Amino acid sequence: MSMVTSADGTPIGFSRTGSGPGLILVDGALCYREFGPTPKIAEQLASDFTVYTYDRRRGRGESGNHGPYEVRREIEDIAALVREIGDSAYLFGQSSGAVLALEAANSGLPISKLALYEPPFIVDTSRRPVPDDFDEQLRMMIDAGRPGDAVKAFMRIVDTPAFFVAIMPVMRSVWSKLQAVAHTLPYDITVMHPNQSCRPLPESRWDSLTIRTLVMDGGKSPGWMRTGVKSLADLLPDALYRTLPGQTHLVKPGVLVPALADFLSA
Repeated sequence: MSMVTSADGTPIGFSRTGSGPGLILVDGALCYREFGPTPKIAEQLASDFTVYTYDRRRGRGESGNHGPYEVRREIEDIAALVREIGDSAYLFGQSSGAVLALEAANSGLPISKLALYEPPFIVDTSRRPVPDDFDEQLRMMIDAGRPGDAVKAFMRIVDTPAFFVAIMPVMRSVWSKLQAVAHTLPYDITVMHPNQSCRPLPESRWDSLTIRTLVMDGGKSPGWMRTGVKSLADLLPDALYRTLPGQTHLVKPGVLVPALADFLSA
């Protein structure tokens, strides 16, 4: 494991594998280097890219937990990784990590190309919005020593099937990992706010993001998800929209990686 230091002094743990142009992978909620999809994605990309996976701040994995949470601090963490790589980098994010990657690129970081998979924007009324105070609801559960309840509440709000939510505590090794990072859930909700409230995306929000961007969704994902992804692709100045047939929000690395590699290598 290696470390970079973010602008506010927070240590950010990262791993590096492969060779070629530098590519940073940004995880979604509850995920970090040792838990989630990025290790397999990194392994499959390593023949063409130098792939950087990292633990998002505030106590995921080996990264630090300094100061009050702000989205701009997470952008500074990505900036520290870009500096580690050199002059510029490719950037890929999934789910809420896709939204963070989008905001990092929009902030002016030297990103050569940007790729996003299913930023979970809710832009119509085909499903319920995320309540404006949902981050506070999660904090109250966590402060009361109920991380498991916070994880279940999050799973329900993202439409995880009820049966799966019910059996998760039985999967002890997975459940313990989820509870250990439950305190980071309000941060992902903050990253998403206010674009999960059944309103159209702000038309001029990303006008300055002129780099080539791949925006992907899964062909079996729910309609509200695909509508939000397509809405983002339509708003970005230089975006390619692509649907991966047969995929859901839990995209298979074997399907995602070829699409991602083709775009970045073109």
